[in-house]
Amino acid sequence: MNQDTRTAAEHIRESFLVFGAPRIEQAEIEEVVDSLTSGWLGTGPKVARFERAFAAYKGVRHVAALNSCTAALHVSILAAGLQPGDEIITTPLTFCATINAIVHAGAVPVLADVDPQTMNIDPNEIERRLTPRTRAILPVHFAGRPCDMDAIGDIARRQNLTLIEDCAHAVEAEYRGRKTGTFGDFGCFSFYATKNVVTGEGGMVITRRKEDAARVSMLGLHGLSRDAWQRFSADGYRHYEVVACGFKYNMTDLQAALGIHQLARVEDNWARRAEIWRAYNEGLCGLPIHLPPAADAHTRHGYHLYTILIDPLQCNTSRDAFLNAMTARGIGVGVHYLSVPEHSYYQRAMGWKPEQYPNAMRIGRQTVSLPLSARLTDDDVADVVHAATNTLAGLSGTNHSAPLQLCTEVDTASLSVPIDGAQS
Repeated sequence: MNQDTRTAAEHIRESFLVFGAPRIEQAEIEEVVDSLTSGWLGTGPKVARFERAFAAYKGVRHVAALNSCTAALHVSILAAGLQPGDEIITTPLTFCATINAIVHAGAVPVLADVDPQTMNIDPNEIERRLTPRTRAILPVHFAGRPCDMDAIGDIARRQNLTLIEDCAHAVEAEYRGRKTGTFGDFGCFSFYATKNVVTGEGGMVITRRKEDAARVSMLGLHGLSRDAWQRFSADGYRHYEVVACGFKYNMTDLQAALGIHQLARVEDNWARRAEIWRAYNEGLCGLPIHLPPAADAHTRHGYHLYTILIDPLQCNTSRDAFLNAMTARGIGVGVHYLSVPEHSYYQRAMGWKPEQYPNAMRIGRQTVSLPLSARLTDDDVADVVHAATNTLAGLSGTNHSAPLQLCTEVDTASLSVPIDGAQS
């Protein structure tokens, strides 16, 4: 049946479209099987191979693989020498792991509100949050859009602050021709199941200095001397020494087996997500929703999350009603993110209130992430567009069932998020 002739009642998928399902091909499967048959399942030669490939892709010399981006952030803070009570400025529009890593390291998270259009941390707000106790800045490249690294880097240099980049969404992203993760003292990456490069669970740290990479690796494997994993290799048993009180954060060869081939296809997958992004822009541009603004001319967007904003005043419905209706139509959707101060733990522990960060609060209460994965087919993308169109029509009582005007460019000025503290 042609998409334009489907009715709202007809358009419920036979199979649920899982949000963020990765594109896994035969090469990954065979590499995992090879690990299983080799008997080397833990940290071993494939982790080292994945590290070399990642360093080559990023054009850097010093990396260390771990079991998550959370671990990467945690040990980066420790390897940077930050002390208990030191303040680290970060964004309120992020996953809780960013904040938790700071807390677990004994440091104090300080929030700086986001820019209402880019949804990235606002450098002007960073300046406002500086105190004599500030020791680091931890920007998050939200949804794959690079932060304003000129301004943030300038603040870090002037104030002599450590810069730790959270690049969980931004493996492929670039700012002024330079890859994300290479601006800071540390760059932290995620290979979680929904990310652009997938190992199931996994992370990586880029460091400027060789000794920092060595310390990250050491802290990530119980505090054992570097390359202690080789103690079981064919070269003969190697004694190790515990040189610090470390953590069980190491990546395994089973994870790296996936990552090796995921990374080999990273550019092809990025190109496919860019196609899907453009299709969403065209298919959704006639609806009363805020679409993500185009990437800045001097950047390369990672196209990790396609986030729309459901303004109840414009859509005549709530964000949560939209989420539930899309799920009922067989479309998996996400929320990225409720602002950190919305959560009860941080309200109790930190004394934060959502209203203190109005841009993050507003975005967090309106945001919906649509499926965006290289695994999606053209039919999947058409299903998402059609479901969103009919969902809004059904919830708001507005007729959006007629064919929409297609647009190749989105007027980002008309789609900006109002700068105010109004609650949805």
